[in-house]
Amino acid sequence: MYAMSLGDDGAELRPLEPWQAEEFLAHMDRGREFIGARNGLPDVVTDLESSRAFLRAYAERAAADTGRIHGIWSGGALVGAVILRKFDLTDGTAEAGCWLEPAGVGKGLVTRAARALIDWAISVRGIHRVEWVVSSDNEPSIAVARRLGMTRDAVLRESYHYRGKRHDEEIWSILSPDWHAPATR
Repeated sequence: MYAMSLGDDGAELRPLEPWQAEEFLAHMDRGREFIGARNGLPDVVTDLESSRAFLRAYAERAAADTGRIHGIWSGGALVGAVILRKFDLTDGTAEAGCWLEPAGVGKGLVTRAARALIDWAISVRGIHRVEWVVSSDNEPSIAVARRLGMTRDAVLRESYHYRGKRHDEEIWSILSPDWHAPATR
C-alpha cells in the first residue's frame, strides 16, 4: 500500500480499504460525538459490519472510477479522511468532503489532505470543477474551502435536514484554471 506524506510532521494520506474496517470503526468511535455534530457518518458506521460495508462501497466506487476515500494518519493513528463523494469524469465534476476526530484538529491536516486529493482530481484526472458542500455553521470547514482558494457559489437555505433541524448549506467550488493559478496554490 502506498502513503503520501502531508508534510514534515509525519502525517500521511493513504487509501482506506475494507480490510481496515476495524481501524476505521475505532477511529469513528473515538470521534463519534465530534464528527456527528455536523456529519451523519457516525450514524451509519456503528459496528464492524457497517464499517466494512461503508469502506466496501467506496472500494466499489474507486473500481467504478466514481469516488474515492483516503484516510489521514497522524502519529501513526487514523484521525480523519478526505473523500470524493462524487467523481464524474464525463461531466468533469467532483464533490470533495472531509472529517476529523478531535486528535486531528488544529494541525492543518484536512487542508493538506484535501489539497492533495483535489490536485490529483484536477491535474491527473482532468476534473474541471470540484465542489465543497458545507453547513453554513461549520466555520472550520468553510475556512478550509477558503484556504483551498474556493469561491462560495451559493447558500441553499434550510436544504439539509439533520438530527431534527434544518440547516443552510453552502456550495463552494474551484475550477481547474483557478486551481492552476499561482495565487491559488
